[in-house]
Amino acid sequence: MTLTSPARDLAYFRELDAKLVAAASAIKVLSCLAWPTTAYQEFITAWGQGHPRLPNVDYPRLNLAERCFALEDVVKAAGTGHPIGDYIAATAQSYIAAARMLEHVGTPDFSLLSQSLYGTPHEFNGPTSNLSLADEFLQLSAQAADSDTSSSEPTLSPEQVAAELGQVAAEFFRPHKVSVVVDQTITAKAAAGAERIRIRGMTTFTRAEVDQLREHELYVHSATRLNGREQPYLKSLALGAPRTVTTQEGLATYAELITATMDMGRLRRIAMRIKAIAMALDGGDFIDVFRFFLESGQSERESFQSTARVFRGGDVRGRHVFTKDVVYLKGLIEVHNFLVSSFRQRQFTDLEDLFLGRMALADLKALKEFIVSGLIAPPRFVPPWARALIQRSDAHLEPDLRLLLSPKVMLGLPN
Repeated sequence: MTLTSPARDLAYFRELDAKLVAAASAIKVLSCLAWPTTAYQEFITAWGQGHPRLPNVDYPRLNLAERCFALEDVVKAAGTGHPIGDYIAATAQSYIAAARMLEHVGTPDFSLLSQSLYGTPHEFNGPTSNLSLADEFLQLSAQAADSDTSSSEPTLSPEQVAAELGQVAAEFFRPHKVSVVVDQTITAKAAAGAERIRIRGMTTFTRAEVDQLREHELYVHSATRLNGREQPYLKSLALGAPRTVTTQEGLATYAELITATMDMGRLRRIAMRIKAIAMALDGGDFIDVFRFFLESGQSERESFQSTARVFRGGDVRGRHVFTKDVVYLKGLIEVHNFLVSSFRQRQFTDLEDLFLGRMALADLKALKEFIVSGLIAPPRFVPPWARALIQRSDAHLEPDLRLLLSPKVMLGLPN
């Protein structure tokens, strides 16, 4: 497309970005795929009686055609050839794919669209597939995982976790108010937004898990959403666009690793989820995958929740599943490699720029001139570990970062 001046470009794309936000804001993937709280008790009761039954979950039938039409108009209006226009178009297309996926819950098309958005276990991440990488991490950690873990028994209630993280949020996000509440309906142990962090009810947490939630949910997910909201021109940087999920979950998982809050159990859970997705894609049903998690050492409740993550929106009989959990390990490697490369090139601001909103790694390069010029504002909320790394930025930092994902360091993770 051809626009006449930088000022007109900016005004045009600001208006177009607002249309993107309006059309995309109602497309909430995880909320639409949530299971009722009764599903767990029904399944576990039948399991305990020795007659396990596949869960029966009904999803609302969604018609998101009007949203998709509006997003398609945004794509057309964005044109091609302008970095901001390309970013807006890619984000709109990402939401169109997500909307189509939600319209096809329980069908093969749901799974195919999930794979196009999030990837698959068999997808290669560099020279190694995600599944092979998961197997490698599980093998490396097997010996350490067998050691005594009595000091990491879950003893903290959701209410205690919410109270502790609420105090951290009040201090870190001042003057913004980010509440931390207990929610009985979510599948994940926590879910973070710009105004609220939800902690899963009917769950007990270890000290390590609370520290992980602080680094992952509060210091990364809530921070990037709030920083995106504060952008003067591109409010879409506050959206959780599907195309940004790999980078955002990778960054949040990287935060756990670099702050040494990730324990061996957390690493193994991330890897096991990839194996579970592969098992389900190959035909394993809900009961098969539940048994896999149970035999891997998880409790019945955690095994159910882990399995529900795989089958939400898909078919509990197998083959057609939700593949989002591939992105944690995939994103971790991508963010790690990106930061090693950036620090090697003395581009220390790249780390801070990762927090200016919810974006994909490719956006940092594509939008660099607008970040440098200040049209895309620097982040207000940056986690302590990232600020410390930026301030350090010495000759020893890049080798230290490269060591983070070495087998030696992985085996040194706390149990």
